[in-house]
Amino acid sequence: MGSLVVIKQMSVIAILVGIGIWLQKRKVLDEKSTPVISRIIVDICNPALIVSTIMTGNITVTHQDFLTGVGVSAAVYFLFIVLAYVIPLIIRVPKDERKFYTMMTIYGNVGFLGIPVARAILPENAMLYVIICNVFYNLLFYTHGVIALSSGKEKMNLKKVFSPGVLMSILALVIFWFDLRFPEPVVKTVEYIGAPTVFLSMILLGAAVGRSRFFEAVKDLHLWFFILIRMVAVPVITVLALSAISAPQEMIRTFCLMCAVPVGNLPMIQAEKTGERTDVLSRGIIVTTVFSFISITFLMSFV
Repeated sequence: MGSLVVIKQMSVIAILVGIGIWLQKRKVLDEKSTPVISRIIVDICNPALIVSTIMTGNITVTHQDFLTGVGVSAAVYFLFIVLAYVIPLIIRVPKDERKFYTMMTIYGNVGFLGIPVARAILPENAMLYVIICNVFYNLLFYTHGVIALSSGKEKMNLKKVFSPGVLMSILALVIFWFDLRFPEPVVKTVEYIGAPTVFLSMILLGAAVGRSRFFEAVKDLHLWFFILIRMVAVPVITVLALSAISAPQEMIRTFCLMCAVPVGNLPMIQAEKTGERTDVLSRGIIVTTVFSFISITFLMSFV
């Protein structure tokens, strides 16, 4: 992908995040309004964006490439699980913080940030692979994630696996597989509902950055070693591996992005709910999110 194209698109994303920071400083986006907007994005806009991308009929991925994408997603998450237990040992994370680094390694922000960024900088075909990644993410988090985060105290929650986002993702995959067609008013309605996703997601991200203690968080050296391995080395290895098997270029770009996204919010939300400490996850989210604008721009410029 051309460097100039990526820089332009990521510049737009950065401007939207900047608007979010400004809105937070102006107290427009406060602790009362952001959860409401977040709920709208997660339960309504993001799912609609996923489905509308497939409904337009512009996806030209073959069934064989789709199945390859499923296999690659499974392999990537298997790699994440292995690395989740290796990285904390390599970078010598204190024992009481290791499970949080396990969460950060496996559960990147493939949904809340991954979907809108992919929509902004990648072609429509890429969205099919993004959807597959999101299905794997949710299936894994509400089975493995909740148990690992609570050190076995919590049980897997299969009900939460089937959130609106997952259900719409599965619907989108069904629409793609069977090449289903819908009346234009239905398609347009879903498109309009999904259209605000990028803007709303980015201003909320900006509000989170505005509220954070970023300059304190960047002093954590363990985080920087984590970033170099998880957000730089892993995407590069993924690109090389997929190139070696002659995977479609859109697939290579998509999985590079999915491996380069920052730490996701879901583990921290779950930690707050169960009374676990959140300081490690909070630092991880803010530092990796800010760094991701540099790493994603750099990586995607050369893929």
